[in-house]
Amino acid sequence: MEQLLLDALRERGLTFAAAESCTGGLIAKRITDLPGASAVFRGGVVSYTNEVKHAVLGVPQELLDEYGAVSAPVAEAMAEGARRITGADFAVSVTGVAGPDKDERGNEVGTVYFGIAGDTTVAHIKEHINGDRAAIRKEAANIAFTLLLQAAQKDCPTT
Repeated sequence: MEQLLLDALRERGLTFAAAESCTGGLIAKRITDLPGASAVFRGGVVSYTNEVKHAVLGVPQELLDEYGAVSAPVAEAMAEGARRITGADFAVSVTGVAGPDKDERGNEVGTVYFGIAGDTTVAHIKEHINGDRAAIRKEAANIAFTLLLQAAQKDCPTT
């Protein structure tokens, strides 16, 4: 999947960035495992805590307080922040509950929000992923790559 993304972005001269929480850097790892990744991947932030989401990505504290880290507004703000700080054409974000327990707001294990930001559009999707921690993280990264590929093929993010 990541090879398809790399090829599509390279063909169009586009770049992307990632803001990762529950995937813990898996998106960045998988894309940088590929030769030529530097042509399309601007960078990523593993924002595992709310403090990093706020201080580094610029997620407003009000969103974190009102909706919690595992939410649509925070996913969108994370993607916007990653795009802004890296200068990428697109950015994807992943924030969710990989387990083993629910989060402090009662979000079930496997609840994952994805944000995608482009030049003029920001969107999100919510998924429920079954499996253990490793399976949730792997599938979340797969979904993130799929969203980026769809956005790159359309030259704008849509979900």
